[in-house]
Amino acid sequence: MVGYQNIKNLNKEVLKQFAKHSKFVGVIFILLGLVGILYSPIMSVATAYFVAWLFVFSGFWVAFHTWNTDRKDWLGWLKAFIYILTGILVSIFPFPGVAALAIILAVYFFFDGFASFALAYQMKGEKYWWLILLNGILSIVLGVLFLTGWPVNSLILVGLFVGISLFFDGIILLTMGSYAKKLEEEIDSDKKTSNNQTDSKA
Repeated sequence: MVGYQNIKNLNKEVLKQFAKHSKFVGVIFILLGLVGILYSPIMSVATAYFVAWLFVFSGFWVAFHTWNTDRKDWLGWLKAFIYILTGILVSIFPFPGVAALAIILAVYFFFDGFASFALAYQMKGEKYWWLILLNGILSIVLGVLFLTGWPVNSLILVGLFVGISLFFDGIILLTMGSYAKKLEEEIDSDKKTSNNQTDSKA
């Protein structure tokens, strides 16, 4: 996600593209978040399959890289084999994979929470900065709940918490897109004022 200070330094065209795409992605995140909240077991299994295919894809990519660089690199082949095997096992047995994801996502939520705190500090004083702070607090709380509810409630918690996180990330993207649009309008206003002053002097 683009930080507040970076947004301020973007030109008009980049701001326009950021506002457009961040709103689109924000809506997608909100919809996915609602699916995760309402149908958490489905989201949990879908997340496990998504991660499984990422492992398989990464394994084939590592194998391809090893084949083209050093075919005698047994560590590269071993890494590719482990990635592909892990992906296949998670695909065949998604429920243990969900339990493993619960630990991984707990770590993710802690990192997401601290990143949100940093972004909220940068945007303090702006209209929507408290939403980013709220997202950080919720992420930390979710991380703690993940650890305390593991592994019994993993099937529900993974989908539910991924949904909540996606939902609030979507809201943040929408608000940052609105803020980028506001900056774009300010740039237009400043240019008009500057042009009017130039014409007056002429």
